[in-house]
Amino acid sequence: MFDPTQTTTLLLGAAASLAIVHTLLGIDHSLPFVALGRARGWTLRRTLIVTTVCGAGHVVSSVVIGAFGVGLGIATDRLLWIESARGELAAGLLIGFGLTYAAWSVWRRVWYVDGGPRHAAGDRMTPGALFVVFLLGPCEPLIPLMVVPGIAGDWMTVGAVVAVFGLLTIAVMLAAVSAGYCGARWAARGLGPAAPVRAGLDVLRRHADVAAGLMVAGTGAAVLLLGI
Repeated sequence: MFDPTQTTTLLLGAAASLAIVHTLLGIDHSLPFVALGRARGWTLRRTLIVTTVCGAGHVVSSVVIGAFGVGLGIATDRLLWIESARGELAAGLLIGFGLTYAAWSVWRRVWYVDGGPRHAAGDRMTPGALFVVFLLGPCEPLIPLMVVPGIAGDWMTVGAVVAVFGLLTIAVMLAAVSAGYCGARWAARGLGPAAPVRAGLDVLRRHADVAAGLMVAGTGAAVLLLGI
């Protein structure tokens, strides 16, 4: 016998578990924020604000596509194809952004003094570029979860699924970014006393922007090649 309450409970449980797993396995959900936040000298608070805005855009864009598809009766496999194409586009943009950022950092280091106006301009542009990348990035597990109650016209359950998935996705992103940011800061302080380590860290700090750009590009490549 069909039990709407049980179905809703199962959907919400699936939304919660998939949001957590999807976000933890997707290194692109946290690593770029940690790398760029540390390289730009952002506080943890600012890094988390940028993460929240990008995470919200990441979820909302998929919600819009899912709601549009359900409203028009578009098949789930077509919606997932769109999300897959968006995923490849977002990964490609992440690679392009990382490489461009690294190249810009090298160029700025050669032609401009650190901390000058070019540094400030990059500091303003970086969050916007990240937001665009995450706006195009898909939440593939969310679409099927929306389709099931959406076809039945149960929009209240659709809203509940979206809320659970979205809030947990952003919450896990914030937790992962906080752990990475604080871990990197702890490592820099804890490994400081050894002279060879200090020397290596000094080199890394001087080229932090370049390293961050390459790390972001590597994250995009991992997502594209491994499908994570």
